[in-house]
Amino acid sequence: MNKKQAYEEKFKAQLDELNAKIDVLKAKAKQSEASLKADYYESIEDLLKKRSEAQSKLEALREAGDDAWEDMRQGVEESWATFAAAVKSAVSRFK
Repeated sequence: MNKKQAYEEKFKAQLDELNAKIDVLKAKAKQSEASLKADYYESIEDLLKKRSEAQSKLEALREAGDDAWEDMRQGVEESWATFAAAVKSAVSRFK
């Protein structure tokens, strides 16, 4: 496995973990009182947008040549950090 593949696998594992946390939030939203549902769903919608952005960056990285992917690395990491922080914030907010 080369560095690019290892990097992709790392983010795939993180994506799986963050998706599981979003699924937990969705389950909590379904069980919450009506007054909290809007907050849950608003947060979930924001997370899904951030996830989509992060996935797009990762997809671009996958399609990049072996030489170009290193140049894209910082953008991918920043996008994932933003997404991960948003998930962490939402999870802690809705404990």
